[in-house]
Amino acid sequence: MARVEKRKAPAPVQTPLQALMRDHLQALEVQNYSEFTVRGRAGHIGFFLAWLEERGITEPVEVTRPVLERYQRYLFHYRKVNGEPLSFRSQHARLVPLRMWFRWMTRQNYILHNPASELELPRLGRSLPKNIFSAAEVERVLTLCEVEEPIGLRDRALLEVLYSTGMRRLELVRLKLYDLSLDRGLILIRKGKGDKDRYVPIGERAIAWLEKYTRESRPQLAAEPDDMTVFLTAQGEPFSRDHLTATVKDRIDAAELGKTGSCHLFRHTMATLMHENGADIRYIQQMLGHEDIKTTQIYTQVAVRALQKIHAATHPAELHDAHSVAERAGLLAALEAEAEHEEET
Repeated sequence: MARVEKRKAPAPVQTPLQALMRDHLQALEVQNYSEFTVRGRAGHIGFFLAWLEERGITEPVEVTRPVLERYQRYLFHYRKVNGEPLSFRSQHARLVPLRMWFRWMTRQNYILHNPASELELPRLGRSLPKNIFSAAEVERVLTLCEVEEPIGLRDRALLEVLYSTGMRRLELVRLKLYDLSLDRGLILIRKGKGDKDRYVPIGERAIAWLEKYTRESRPQLAAEPDDMTVFLTAQGEPFSRDHLTATVKDRIDAAELGKTGSCHLFRHTMATLMHENGADIRYIQQMLGHEDIKTTQIYTQVAVRALQKIHAATHPAELHDAHSVAERAGLLAALEAEAEHEEET
Protein backbone atom coordinates (compact mmCIF):
# COMPACT_ATOMS: atom_id res chain seq x y z
CA MET A 1 0.00 0.00 0.00
CA ALA A 2 1.38 3.34 -1.03
CA ARG A 3 2.48 5.58 1.77
CA VAL A 4 0.63 8.85 1.90
CA GLU A 5 2.83 11.82 2.72
CA LYS A 6 1.34 14.65 4.68
CA ARG A 7 1.78 17.98 3.00
CA LYS A 8 2.91 20.86 5.10
CA ALA A 9 0.61 23.84 5.13
CA PRO A 10 2.04 26.58 2.93
CA ALA A 11 3.68 29.43 4.78
CA PRO A 12 1.59 32.59 4.80
CA VAL A 13 2.53 34.94 2.01
CA GLN A 14 4.35 37.99 3.29
CA THR A 15 3.93 41.41 1.76
CA PRO A 16 7.13 43.30 0.88
CA LEU A 17 6.66 45.53 3.93
CA GLN A 18 6.21 42.53 6.23
CA ALA A 19 9.40 40.97 4.85
CA LEU A 20 11.28 44.22 5.46
CA MET A 21 9.97 44.41 9.01
CA ARG A 22 11.26 40.87 9.63
CA ASP A 23 14.69 41.78 8.22
CA HIS A 24 14.80 44.96 10.29
CA LEU A 25 13.99 43.09 13.52
CA GLN A 26 16.69 40.52 12.74
CA ALA A 27 19.17 43.37 12.23
CA LEU A 28 18.26 44.73 15.67
CA GLU A 29 18.92 41.32 17.23
CA VAL A 30 22.33 41.17 15.51
CA GLN A 31 23.10 44.61 16.99
CA ASN A 32 22.37 43.19 20.49
CA TYR A 33 19.11 45.02 21.15
CA SER A 34 17.22 43.38 24.02
CA GLU A 35 14.41 40.95 23.28
CA PHE A 36 11.93 43.36 24.88
CA THR A 37 13.06 46.23 22.65
CA VAL A 38 12.74 44.02 19.57
CA ARG A 39 9.34 42.79 20.69
CA GLY A 40 8.17 46.36 21.29
CA ARG A 41 9.38 47.49 17.86
CA ALA A 42 7.61 44.49 16.28
CA GLY A 43 4.35 45.47 17.99
CA HIS A 44 4.49 49.13 16.94
CA ILE A 45 5.55 48.43 13.34
CA GLY A 46 3.03 45.58 13.07
CA PHE A 47 0.24 47.93 14.19
CA PHE A 48 1.26 50.34 11.43
CA LEU A 49 1.36 47.57 8.81
CA ALA A 50 -2.15 46.44 9.75
CA TRP A 51 -3.34 50.02 9.23
CA LEU A 52 -1.58 50.16 5.84
CA GLU A 53 -3.04 46.83 4.67
CA GLU A 54 -6.55 48.06 5.42
CA ARG A 55 -5.81 50.77 2.86
CA GLY A 56 -4.24 48.45 0.30
CA ILE A 57 -0.66 49.60 0.87
CA THR A 58 1.91 46.76 0.85
CA GLU A 59 4.96 48.18 -0.97
CA PRO A 60 7.55 50.44 0.74
CA VAL A 61 7.49 52.93 -2.15
CA GLU A 62 3.77 53.46 -1.54
CA VAL A 63 4.47 54.89 1.93
CA THR A 64 4.86 58.62 1.50
CA ARG A 65 5.07 61.47 3.96
CA PRO A 66 1.32 62.25 3.52
CA VAL A 67 0.56 58.59 4.33
CA LEU A 68 2.62 58.81 7.51
CA GLU A 69 0.91 62.06 8.47
CA ARG A 70 -2.48 60.37 7.97
CA TYR A 71 -1.35 57.60 10.29
CA GLN A 72 -0.21 60.17 12.85
CA ARG A 73 -3.69 61.75 12.76
CA TYR A 74 -5.17 58.26 13.15
CA LEU A 75 -3.14 57.74 16.34
CA PHE A 76 -4.32 61.11 17.64
CA HIS A 77 -7.98 60.11 17.21
CA TYR A 78 -7.49 56.46 18.22
CA ARG A 79 -9.35 55.26 21.33
CA LYS A 80 -8.32 52.38 23.57
CA VAL A 81 -10.74 49.70 24.78
CA ASN A 82 -11.61 51.84 27.81
CA GLY A 83 -12.44 54.77 25.54
CA GLU A 84 -9.39 56.83 26.49
CA PRO A 85 -7.12 58.40 23.84
CA LEU A 86 -3.46 57.54 23.51
CA SER A 87 -1.26 59.93 25.47
CA PHE A 88 1.11 62.06 23.41
CA ARG A 89 3.94 60.01 24.89
CA SER A 90 2.28 56.81 23.61
CA GLN A 91 1.77 58.34 20.18
CA HIS A 92 5.42 59.38 20.18
CA ALA A 93 6.48 55.84 21.18
CA ARG A 94 4.55 54.36 18.22
CA LEU A 95 6.06 56.76 15.69
CA VAL A 96 9.73 56.60 16.70
CA PRO A 97 10.15 52.93 15.58
CA LEU A 98 8.74 53.89 12.17
CA ARG A 99 11.32 56.64 11.75
CA MET A 100 14.09 54.21 12.65
CA TRP A 101 12.69 51.53 10.31
CA PHE A 102 12.48 53.83 7.30
CA ARG A 103 15.94 55.21 8.03
CA TRP A 104 17.21 51.59 8.04
CA MET A 105 15.45 50.89 4.73
CA THR A 106 17.06 53.96 3.19
CA ARG A 107 20.54 52.98 4.37
CA GLN A 108 20.03 49.46 3.04
CA ASN A 109 18.93 50.94 -0.32
CA TYR A 110 15.48 49.34 -0.18
CA ILE A 111 14.05 52.81 -0.80
CA LEU A 112 15.65 55.88 -2.37
CA HIS A 113 14.00 58.48 -0.14
CA ASN A 114 13.11 58.35 3.54
CA PRO A 115 9.47 59.53 3.87
CA ALA A 116 9.75 59.70 7.67
CA SER A 117 12.84 61.94 7.78
CA GLU A 118 10.82 65.13 8.22
CA LEU A 119 7.91 63.68 10.16
CA GLU A 120 7.27 65.95 13.14
CA LEU A 121 6.72 63.97 16.33
CA PRO A 122 4.34 65.09 19.10
CA ARG A 123 5.91 67.39 21.63
CA LEU A 124 6.31 65.76 25.02
CA GLY A 125 5.37 67.66 28.12
CA ARG A 126 6.71 66.95 31.58
CA SER A 127 4.05 65.18 33.64
CA LEU A 128 4.60 64.28 37.27
CA PRO A 129 3.42 60.98 38.77
CA LYS A 130 -0.27 61.00 39.68
CA ASN A 131 0.37 59.28 43.01
CA ILE A 132 3.24 59.01 45.47
CA PHE A 133 3.05 57.27 48.83
CA SER A 134 4.01 58.82 52.11
CA ALA A 135 6.27 56.70 54.32
CA ALA A 136 3.27 55.88 56.53
CA GLU A 137 1.21 54.76 53.53
CA VAL A 138 3.97 52.41 52.39
CA GLU A 139 4.06 50.88 55.85
CA ARG A 140 0.31 50.26 55.71
CA VAL A 141 0.63 48.40 52.38
CA LEU A 142 3.51 46.31 53.71
CA THR A 143 1.96 45.38 57.06
CA LEU A 144 -1.23 44.02 55.45
CA CYS A 145 0.66 41.07 53.91
CA GLU A 146 -0.20 37.77 55.62
CA VAL A 147 3.39 36.83 56.41
CA GLU A 148 2.43 33.58 58.12
CA GLU A 149 1.39 32.24 54.69
CA PRO A 150 3.91 31.43 51.89
CA ILE A 151 2.27 33.84 49.39
CA GLY A 152 1.89 36.61 51.94
CA LEU A 153 5.54 36.26 52.99
CA ARG A 154 6.60 36.30 49.35
CA ASP A 155 4.60 39.47 48.72
CA ARG A 156 6.05 41.20 51.80
CA ALA A 157 9.58 40.39 50.66
CA LEU A 158 8.77 41.43 47.08
CA LEU A 159 7.33 44.79 48.15
CA GLU A 160 10.22 45.42 50.53
CA VAL A 161 12.69 44.86 47.68
CA LEU A 162 10.78 47.21 45.35
CA TYR A 163 10.62 49.88 48.04
CA SER A 164 14.22 49.52 49.19
CA THR A 165 15.91 49.35 45.79
CA GLY A 166 13.51 51.16 43.43
CA MET A 167 14.21 48.55 40.77
CA ARG A 168 12.05 48.30 37.67
CA ARG A 169 9.35 45.66 37.21
CA LEU A 170 11.33 43.71 34.61
CA GLU A 171 14.47 43.87 36.75
CA LEU A 172 12.62 42.25 39.65
CA VAL A 173 11.09 39.58 37.39
CA ARG A 174 14.57 38.62 36.15
CA LEU A 175 16.25 38.60 39.58
CA LYS A 176 18.12 35.37 40.38
CA LEU A 177 19.30 33.99 43.70
CA TYR A 178 22.93 34.29 42.61
CA ASP A 179 22.40 38.03 42.05
CA LEU A 180 21.86 38.55 45.77
CA SER A 181 24.88 39.59 47.83
CA LEU A 182 22.94 40.14 51.02
CA ASP A 183 25.99 39.82 53.26
CA ARG A 184 27.37 42.87 51.42
CA GLY A 185 24.00 44.64 51.27
CA LEU A 186 23.96 44.62 47.46
CA ILE A 187 21.90 43.27 44.58
CA LEU A 188 23.27 42.89 41.07
CA ILE A 189 20.77 43.93 38.42
CA ARG A 190 21.72 42.25 35.16
CA LYS A 191 20.83 43.72 31.81
CA GLY A 192 18.82 46.64 33.11
CA LYS A 193 17.65 49.38 30.81
CA GLY A 194 20.13 49.84 27.99
CA ASP A 195 21.28 46.25 28.56
CA LYS A 196 23.60 47.42 31.35
CA ASP A 197 24.45 45.78 34.68
CA ARG A 198 24.54 47.72 37.93
CA TYR A 199 24.71 47.13 41.69
CA VAL A 200 22.07 48.66 43.96
CA PRO A 201 22.07 48.80 47.76
CA ILE A 202 19.34 47.02 49.70
CA GLY A 203 18.46 48.03 53.25
CA GLU A 204 18.69 45.86 56.35
CA ARG A 205 14.94 45.51 56.79
CA ALA A 206 14.43 44.39 53.20
CA ILE A 207 17.33 41.95 53.60
CA ALA A 208 15.68 40.43 56.68
CA TRP A 209 12.38 39.85 54.85
CA LEU A 210 14.12 38.57 51.73
CA GLU A 211 16.16 36.07 53.76
CA LYS A 212 13.04 34.92 55.58
CA TYR A 213 11.24 34.41 52.25
CA THR A 214 14.10 32.48 50.63
CA ARG A 215 14.49 30.33 53.76
CA GLU A 216 10.84 29.59 54.56
CA SER A 217 8.51 30.38 51.66
CA ARG A 218 10.42 29.91 48.43
CA PRO A 219 11.21 26.21 49.05
CA GLN A 220 7.46 25.59 49.31
CA LEU A 221 6.79 27.38 46.00
CA ALA A 222 9.74 26.15 43.90
CA ALA A 223 9.22 23.38 41.34
CA GLU A 224 11.78 21.40 39.38
CA PRO A 225 13.63 22.36 37.30
CA ASP A 226 14.43 25.36 39.48
CA ASP A 227 16.04 28.15 37.41
CA MET A 228 16.97 30.12 40.58
CA THR A 229 14.51 32.95 39.94
CA VAL A 230 14.00 34.72 43.27
CA PHE A 231 10.29 35.46 43.23
CA LEU A 232 7.92 32.67 42.17
CA THR A 233 4.18 32.41 41.58
CA ALA A 234 1.92 29.99 43.42
CA GLN A 235 2.56 27.58 40.53
CA GLY A 236 6.32 27.70 41.15
CA GLU A 237 7.01 29.68 37.97
CA PRO A 238 8.77 33.01 37.44
CA PHE A 239 6.42 36.00 37.32
CA SER A 240 5.39 37.49 34.02
CA ARG A 241 5.44 41.28 33.97
CA ASP A 242 1.64 41.49 33.90
CA HIS A 243 1.26 39.00 36.75
CA LEU A 244 3.67 40.99 38.89
CA THR A 245 1.81 44.21 38.10
CA ALA A 246 -1.50 42.63 39.12
CA THR A 247 -0.01 41.22 42.35
CA VAL A 248 1.42 44.55 43.48
CA LYS A 249 -1.73 46.43 42.43
CA ASP A 250 -3.89 44.07 44.51
CA ARG A 251 -1.72 44.74 47.57
CA ILE A 252 -1.99 48.50 47.07
CA ASP A 253 -5.78 48.31 46.57
CA ALA A 254 -6.14 46.22 49.73
CA ALA A 255 -4.68 49.08 51.78
CA GLU A 256 -7.59 51.34 50.70
CA LEU A 257 -5.45 54.44 50.46
CA GLY A 258 -7.35 55.92 47.53
CA LYS A 259 -4.21 55.71 45.38
CA THR A 260 -3.71 53.57 42.31
CA GLY A 261 -0.55 52.18 40.79
CA SER A 262 1.77 49.20 40.89
CA CYS A 263 5.52 48.54 40.80
CA HIS A 264 6.49 51.99 39.54
CA LEU A 265 4.64 53.62 42.42
CA PHE A 266 7.23 52.17 44.82
CA ARG A 267 10.01 53.38 42.49
CA HIS A 268 8.56 56.91 42.48
CA THR A 269 8.09 56.85 46.24
CA MET A 270 11.61 55.63 47.02
CA ALA A 271 13.17 58.34 44.85
CA THR A 272 10.99 61.10 46.28
CA LEU A 273 11.37 60.20 49.96
CA MET A 274 15.13 59.66 49.71
CA HIS A 275 15.54 63.06 48.06
CA GLU A 276 13.34 64.71 50.69
CA ASN A 277 15.53 63.12 53.37
CA GLY A 278 18.71 64.59 51.88
CA ALA A 279 20.00 62.22 49.20
CA ASP A 280 21.79 64.01 46.37
CA ILE A 281 20.04 63.64 43.02
CA ARG A 282 23.16 61.98 41.53
CA TYR A 283 22.96 59.09 43.97
CA ILE A 284 19.30 58.54 43.25
CA GLN A 285 20.01 58.53 39.52
CA GLN A 286 22.65 55.88 40.11
CA MET A 287 20.22 53.69 42.04
CA LEU A 288 17.50 54.05 39.42
CA GLY A 289 19.85 53.22 36.56
CA HIS A 290 19.34 56.54 34.80
CA GLU A 291 22.24 57.86 32.75
CA ASP A 292 20.79 61.30 32.36
CA ILE A 293 17.76 63.18 33.63
CA LYS A 294 16.95 66.38 31.76
CA THR A 295 16.38 69.47 33.90
CA THR A 296 18.85 68.19 36.52
CA GLN A 297 22.60 68.34 36.55
CA ILE A 298 24.67 66.06 34.33
CA TYR A 299 24.82 62.48 35.60
CA THR A 300 27.99 61.61 37.50
CA GLN A 301 29.16 58.06 38.26
CA VAL A 302 29.38 57.38 41.98
CA ALA A 303 30.96 54.55 43.95
CA VAL A 304 28.60 51.84 45.14
CA ARG A 305 29.94 52.05 48.72
CA ALA A 306 29.14 55.75 48.89
CA LEU A 307 25.73 54.93 47.45
CA GLN A 308 25.14 52.42 50.25
CA LYS A 309 25.89 55.07 52.86
CA ILE A 310 23.48 57.53 51.25
CA HIS A 311 20.81 54.81 51.07
CA ALA A 312 21.21 53.95 54.75
CA ALA A 313 21.08 57.61 55.74
CA THR A 314 18.08 58.69 53.68
CA HIS A 315 15.79 55.74 52.87
CA PRO A 316 12.69 55.97 55.13
CA ALA A 317 12.76 52.25 55.96
CA GLU A 318 16.31 52.64 57.28
CA LEU A 319 15.69 55.74 59.43
CA HIS A 320 15.14 55.30 63.16
CA ASP A 321 13.55 58.26 64.37
CA ALA A 322 13.51 70.21 51.34
CA HIS A 323 15.69 69.95 48.95
CA SER A 324 15.37 71.58 45.47
CA VAL A 325 11.82 71.30 44.19
CA ALA A 326 13.06 71.66 40.61
CA GLU A 327 15.46 68.73 40.99
CA ARG A 328 12.74 66.52 42.44
CA ALA A 329 10.27 67.55 39.75
CA GLY A 330 12.77 66.68 37.05
CA LEU A 331 13.45 63.29 38.60
CA LEU A 332 9.74 62.49 38.96
CA ALA A 333 8.96 63.61 35.41
CA ALA A 334 11.60 61.21 34.10
CA LEU A 335 10.18 58.40 36.23
CA GLU A 336 6.65 59.07 34.99
CA ALA A 337 7.84 59.01 31.38
CA GLU A 338 9.60 55.71 32.06
CA ALA A 339 6.43 54.26 33.62
CA GLU A 340 4.32 55.26 30.59
CA HIS A 341 6.87 53.70 28.25
CA GLU A 342 6.88 50.49 30.28
CA GLU A 343 3.09 50.22 30.02
CA GLU A 344 3.40 50.45 26.24
CA THR A 345 5.92 47.55 25.96
